[in-house]
Amino acid sequence: MSLIYQINKGINKPIEFSGLKGQYIGYLAGGLLLLLLTFISLYLLGANLYVILPLVFGLGAGLFMAVGRLSKRFGVHGLEKFMAKRGLPKYLRFGSRRLFTGLKVLQGNAERQGT
Repeated sequence: MSLIYQINKGINKPIEFSGLKGQYIGYLAGGLLLLLLTFISLYLLGANLYVILPLVFGLGAGLFMAVGRLSKRFGVHGLEKFMAKRGLPKYLRFGSRRLFTGLKVLQGNAERQGT
């Protein structure tokens, strides 16, 4: 009695669309939505269409290039790691040694208790 099961080979892979991986698809969608709103607002304000279209297309091309460059440089989770690393302090400064001497006491108590 053999059953045939389908194997999902890409179950843990990040989603990818046109070379963009993971959260960069969301960044691109948000940027395109912002460009659409910019176009609508400029059109309703009465700006010339010959000014609006090159502006929006130029900004859209820049958006595609910037998001593609970020996706290639950092990968799926690299941008999050890069931003987290930038948030770490370069060094820590303490005014006294009391913090470290207290750690030795706590470590000694843990060893005596067997944990």
